[in-house]
Amino acid sequence: MSGNIIVERDGHVATITIDNPAKRNAMSQAMWIAMGDAVLALSEERDLRCLVLRGAGTEAFGSGADIDEFEQIRSTKEQGIAFGKHGHRAMHAVRDCPIPTVAAIRGVCVGGGLELAAGCDFRISSEDGRFGVPIARLGAVLAYPELEGLVRLAGPQVALELLLEGRVIGAAEAYAKGIVNRVVPASQYDEELKKTIARIVAGAPLSARWHKQFVARLRLPTPLTDAEQQEGYACYDTQDFIEGYQSFLAKRPPAFEGK
Repeated sequence: MSGNIIVERDGHVATITIDNPAKRNAMSQAMWIAMGDAVLALSEERDLRCLVLRGAGTEAFGSGADIDEFEQIRSTKEQGIAFGKHGHRAMHAVRDCPIPTVAAIRGVCVGGGLELAAGCDFRISSEDGRFGVPIARLGAVLAYPELEGLVRLAGPQVALELLLEGRVIGAAEAYAKGIVNRVVPASQYDEELKKTIARIVAGAPLSARWHKQFVARLRLPTPLTDAEQQEGYACYDTQDFIEGYQSFLAKRPPAFEGK
């Protein structure tokens, strides 16, 4: 197997790297499985405050599935269904992760790479980022679980534009279409990424988890229950809330503990 999924920890931050630069960080079936395993395991860690997804090197975030495997493990409908389950599990793990997630995008971000990035809370691209889903060139389609993230992120019109044309767009156009949150010059990329992560980590971790939960809930069409409405005030029962306002009054940085 070529390529690996690498997990690194630095304090409250975990970084998952798609490591297959010889193939523009394409992901084999084993890598999709490892990605799902890694995100699900990290999602259980209460001390984490930020999860970063990135590709090895500076040429690609990810170019999707490793097409070299197709003849062996993805050439029939049954194989396609089996393969898809691993990708869907990884994409949904990113989408449902309670920890703030950042896609650190440099270079190519297409196909399954874009689908993973779409599940993150932030997408920060270098100015040389390239985005697209040229799957029609393979005569294939995105299954519903794969398409969901792209439609949720960019809307149905942009999703269809990318799918029907198969065009790969630059970072500036991706920003204009709402696919990325921020575009940064390559020379400033690492510094801006560090600053973004630092701002996330500095916030109250319970607040971040609640805000992710609330935003996801508001996407559902059903009315909020009384219990859900009340959860919006649960922060008042936390030590972090007391620390937050007391540190503000004392004009000192807060020391949040996630309690």
